[in-house]
Amino acid sequence: MGERLAQDAEEPMPEKRMKTTRDRWIGKARRWITHPLAVTAAASLAVALGLSACENVQGYTEPSLIRIIDASYIAGAVSVWIENQEVSYNIAAPYVAANYAVVPASGNAEVVVTAASATGPILKNALVVSNVTALAGQKHSIFLTDNGSSPVSYNVTVIQDQQITAPEAHSEFRFINEAPRTGANGVDIYMVPSGATLDDANLLLTVPLGQTVGYTIVPAETLTMIVAPSGQTTIYSSTPLSLVGGEVRTVLITDSQLTNKPPLVLVVADDVD
Repeated sequence: MGERLAQDAEEPMPEKRMKTTRDRWIGKARRWITHPLAVTAAASLAVALGLSACENVQGYTEPSLIRIIDASYIAGAVSVWIENQEVSYNIAAPYVAANYAVVPASGNAEVVVTAASATGPILKNALVVSNVTALAGQKHSIFLTDNGSSPVSYNVTVIQDQQITAPEAHSEFRFINEAPRTGANGVDIYMVPSGATLDDANLLLTVPLGQTVGYTIVPAETLTMIVAPSGQTTIYSSTPLSLVGGEVRTVLITDSQLTNKPPLVLVVADDVD
């Protein structure tokens, strides 16, 4: 399960002008000069290896990697099945699976959500049945969210996850706003370096309600994540994040269900090992 971060109590902060910054990383290319004979030999070898590789993988399709993100409080405690394979058991919001399940690639993979206590045939006990695309060799998250137009139903969608590490000396974060009470007008995200204050930090981005924003690159250092209702100065902060570079993470933002102090719950999960 993703790491759940504790938030500090609410603090009134002075208003300040928000700026947006984004780090960029550009690699360098090298030029190689080779002898014509070497080129011919290399090409012949490449053809031979290519034929061999085709023979070895003939008829094989890479599987898809899928995890579950649960932001639905309507759903309650559930289990999730993909193509008759149970990939998450007895989960409840807010939740981000720590690991990915390996499932066959499919353009029409069947996802079935059942009550955690259900027994017997899967489809007979289904709360929701949905079909999603599970791409070969790709990583996805199956996402359970409340349906804002109905008090008794919820949605099942799929989002694609990043598969490569962040650039050297940098980390990447993706943010999901599923906090209709606190973040109805969006939430502002700040990443504050160790020893600095919110007054010294720039606005990283704003995440509208019900949307996923990212991946966004930040310097790899010790940072405190600060989340504030858009346009407000009351803040909710995480414990310090000690980043070393290469991290790729998803942050699920939901309303607290048990208390208003803190009013937000943040769940952080690694997308790339």
